[in-house]
Amino acid sequence: MKNIAIIGSGSWGMALAIYLARQGNKVNVWSYLQEEADLINKNRQCKFLPNVKLPENISCFLEYKEVIRDSDLILHVTPSKFVRSTFTTYKKYITKQPIILCTKGFELETLYTLDEVLKEEKKDVTIAVLSGPSHAEEVAIDIPTALVLACENQKLLETVQKLFSSETLRIYTSEDIKGVELGGGLKNIIAFCSGIATSIGLGDNSIAALITRGLAEIARLGCKMGAKLETFYGLTGIGDLIVTCLSEHSRNRKAGKLIGMGKSIEETKQEVGMTIESIDNIEVAYKLAQKYKVDMPIVETTYDILYNNLNPKQAVNNLMLRELKSE
Repeated sequence: MKNIAIIGSGSWGMALAIYLARQGNKVNVWSYLQEEADLINKNRQCKFLPNVKLPENISCFLEYKEVIRDSDLILHVTPSKFVRSTFTTYKKYITKQPIILCTKGFELETLYTLDEVLKEEKKDVTIAVLSGPSHAEEVAIDIPTALVLACENQKLLETVQKLFSSETLRIYTSEDIKGVELGGGLKNIIAFCSGIATSIGLGDNSIAALITRGLAEIARLGCKMGAKLETFYGLTGIGDLIVTCLSEHSRNRKAGKLIGMGKSIEETKQEVGMTIESIDNIEVAYKLAQKYKVDMPIVETTYDILYNNLNPKQAVNNLMLRELKSE
């Protein structure tokens, strides 16, 4: 049994809390809202996972110190745009605990991957990255799931792999932190496009092409940034793309559908009601493509839909009528 601190009480943070508590661990969760803490502590419920009864060995606090004290490891599960500000606030309470980064995305201001953000704030921290095809709604009810954990510390990889693995969750390991982070962050943008494609009446052929060519763009950028090509053909690449592009659970796909129906960005955020990493990170992907001089037509077209008023149907025509080339 371990004492586990989870920073973030959203759907994924709470799904991990539920799973790890069921494995016999003591789990303390940080939330910034009193009403969420009360719902967890008093009602044994999470507003994002309303049909799941929370185990008694989950507690929620508003103070970082209470959550982190006596913990064996820390799971960071906030939206990407709040990673630095949140970590800056609680890093003083870290002693020797490793950080398991469970957030997918980037920092807009620096174009950093999130492990780079944490390392800049605290150089001596040990970081692992958890990613892969994992809807919170399914992990919370023990539907079998496979994830990948990336870290340069082999001992930590083995420890966390054993701690997290069970008959309902299988953990694979990798040393390619950059590839695992990029796969998890960039796939949300392709899922957003999948939602747009669905809303404007495109079919299975179109979605298959989108996933395949989206993966090609992700891998091109990833390799240019130092990741390994094979990482993108695993759980954090093609696996995450499949689940996020095809499932009704996907908030990024839902956001794309709403944009495809003519909703504004603000209207879409309000209707989805949770963080939409694809919208938060499309500008980062667009700038990374320019910085590394990588051809990413799907990313560029999506950016134009969101910020340059490009009509989604015209966007499809633009992509289909690009210069012909070999695969």
